Parts: sequence; C-alpha cells; structure tokens
Amino acid sequence: MAKPLDIVVPNRPVSPTVIKILIIGQALVALVIWWTAPISVLPRPDEVLTALSTLWMRGLGRELITSLMLNIQAIAWTVLISLALSYLTVLPFFRPIAAAVSKGRFLGLIGLTLIFTITLGGGRTLKLALLVFGMTVFFVTSMAAVILNLPKERFDHARSLGMSEWRVVWEVVILGTADEAFEVLRQNAAIGWMMLTMVEGISRAEGGIGAMLLNQNKHFHIAEVFAIQVVILTVGILQDYAIGALRNLFCPYASLTLERK
Repeated sequence: MAKPLDIVVPNRPVSPTVIKILIIGQALVALVIWWTAPISVLPRPDEVLTALSTLWMRGLGRELITSLMLNIQAIAWTVLISLALSYLTVLPFFRPIAAAVSKGRFLGLIGLTLIFTITLGGGRTLKLALLVFGMTVFFVTSMAAVILNLPKERFDHARSLGMSEWRVVWEVVILGTADEAFEVLRQNAAIGWMMLTMVEGISRAEGGIGAMLLNQNKHFHIAEVFAIQVVILTVGILQDYAIGALRNLFCPYASLTLERK
C-alpha cells in the first residue's frame, strides 16, 4: 500500500494521481514564491499578464505565427536530413560522414554565421539554415547512437526469416526504431526555440517573436520580456506534447513496451 512518504523514498513507485497532485502543488508553490519574491527587478505575475495583453494588441500573435512556421519548416528539414544520415550509417561509407556531422555540435553558430551568409545570403533562408544546422548535429548524434545500439539478435532474427539485407534495414533499422526516432525528435526540436532569438536577431526582415523579444530586452521592458518568454515556453510545451501524441498515434506499441518495463 502506498504511503505519503513514498514520494521522498528513492525508486519507490507512485500512482499517476500522486504525480498530478505533486505537479499542481509544486506549481502553486512556485507561483507564490514568484509573487512574493523580494527581487524588485522581477515582475509579478499580474504585471506579466498586463504586458502580455499589451503585446498581443501590438501583434504578438502575428509574430508568433511567423516564428512557428519557421520552426516547423526547420524541424521538417532536420528530420529529413538527420534520418537519412542516421539510417545510412548501416553502410560503412557513410559512417565517417555522420560522425563528422555529429561533431558539429561543438561549433558555435555565431562563428558560422558569416559562412552561411556568404553561401546562402540573408533573410529567411539564412535563419532556416542556422536552425536546421543547430538541430541536425544533435539529432544525428542521438539517432546514430540508437541504431548503433540495436541488439544483434534483431538482425539475426530478420535474416532467419529469409529477408534480404535491405529488407533487414527496412524492418529492423527504420521501422524498428520509429518510436525512438519520434523521441529523439521530441528532445531535439526544443533546440529550435532556444536558437530562435539568435537567428531572428541576425535577420529581422520577417520579424518574429525572437525579434520582438530582442526589442523589448533592448529597452529593458522586463515584464514584456517575461511575457514573451512565457509564450515561447507554452508553445514549446505544446509542441512537445504534439510530437508525443504523434508518437503514440504512429507507434502505439511504444507505450505498451514502456508499461511492461
């Protein structure tokens, strides 16, 4: 039988209801701490809501849609490039290429901006390329590791059924890791929102919520900065849940496997 102190005991299972109560309770405590914080520069929740209302009247919704469309496009290109490189690691010829791409996660994008600008020009293309690069290097790293760690028994089982090597790749590598590909996407798609302010600050022609955030930060409008950050956080969380929902829709067996564990 579950006990109240189970929530502070290592490795003790608790029910989903208890987890929900913990989340609500901790969120309320965080809100109270925020409201009563003695830091004068920290805006109160009511000030942030007022700033959010004002920004919305000034076009926050339009700027959010601009950034959302850019991020979705970047995610689509990232998935295509990253999955192609990751799946091609079954061929020895492509393994050094994938390894080289994964090492790109150590490069600072500010130092690469000049190269991207000279090669691709400015505007939306530059912003899209920077976002895709920033997400791809991490996506390939994670997905290549998933494929590398596939149990040898899965390949042997597929071969014992008389499958050709390319059929083995399709069944074991591509279909067999589809649920994990969604999970890798969910973890790495958040990088796009973290990079958004930087890339939209480099090219402000189309605007975007990142450019708006930089403008408010430049004029020390702290409440407005917090309001925009809350919007970005909310959209990011919704994106996270959406990718999780797609994973459950296309790979329903993944949640069943997790429950057995």
